[in-house]
Amino acid sequence: MEFIEQSIKGVWLIEPVRHGDARGYFCESFKKAEFEQAIGKVDFVQDNESLSSRGVLRGLHFQRGEYSQAKLVRVSLGKVVDVVVDLRAGSPTYGQHLAVELSHENGRQLFVPRHFAHGFLVLSDVAQFQYKVDNVYAPQAEVTLRFDDPALGIEWPVGGLELNLSDKDKRGKLLHELNNINEL
Repeated sequence: MEFIEQSIKGVWLIEPVRHGDARGYFCESFKKAEFEQAIGKVDFVQDNESLSSRGVLRGLHFQRGEYSQAKLVRVSLGKVVDVVVDLRAGSPTYGQHLAVELSHENGRQLFVPRHFAHGFLVLSDVAQFQYKVDNVYAPQAEVTLRFDDPALGIEWPVGGLELNLSDKDKRGKLLHELNNINEL
């Protein structure tokens, strides 16, 4: 696997090595020893999966305080643009975002550290999105950051897509509305 730290410190793009022939390919999508050597120790406790259709935008979600989650995300079917926003108190890149394309074709994964908001937009007919997390879901600690907050400057590649958002995502908070940033 190749581990490439991104422009926001702590965020890593991971490119597994695929071995292919006429039958398809094989790759190791996670190898603890290699992961820990490149990124550090992360104790993943749960795997999650979602299936979404074209135009679905999920996010930007995060959990506060002791319930914060690091994530290792990938797409096993379809294509998405995956976006993370740095919410680490005192970070020189606080409020900045990073966007990468993840697909079953490119096999890329993204490691998202704790204290980041995360979301994705489905660009294919369907997308099966998988992620490992290092903390369990705690609904009382969940916060949604507005995907279209002008302060974030995210240019989602909508290109004629009709966006499909949950009510929760439509009502997300603006960056300046986040309280107790040190508890994020």
